[in-house]
Amino acid sequence: MDRKRSAAAGQAWQIYSETLQPDAPGLLERVRAVPRMLKSVLRGQYKGMSFGTLGLLVLGIVYIVSPIDAIPDVFPVVGIVDDTGMALWLAAALVKSAGDFVMWERGGRPTVVVGEPVD
Repeated sequence: MDRKRSAAAGQAWQIYSETLQPDAPGLLERVRAVPRMLKSVLRGQYKGMSFGTLGLLVLGIVYIVSPIDAIPDVFPVVGIVDDTGMALWLAAALVKSAGDFVMWERGGRPTVVVGEPVD
């Protein structure tokens, strides 16, 4: 379990470091972009995030707020570690995706995503 937490923390640190790069969207800009990104994904305008990824994020939120856990919170430390790891993963995934979304917005909102087959 400790491995998952350290992996999530490492990913969160990597994404935070990415926000400090020149020309990269800052952390606050990314956080503010999350609602716009979700609207664009649901409207089908932004192809950089799939509905599957969006579904996983929703399931992660449900897991955190749900009283049913893989490791019950009754165990003082270990029970909270899985929720913390999930929260770190969710935050890292949202910040990373929001950064990609901001770059997409800055690029003039192209309709073709790199790597997507064109008809």
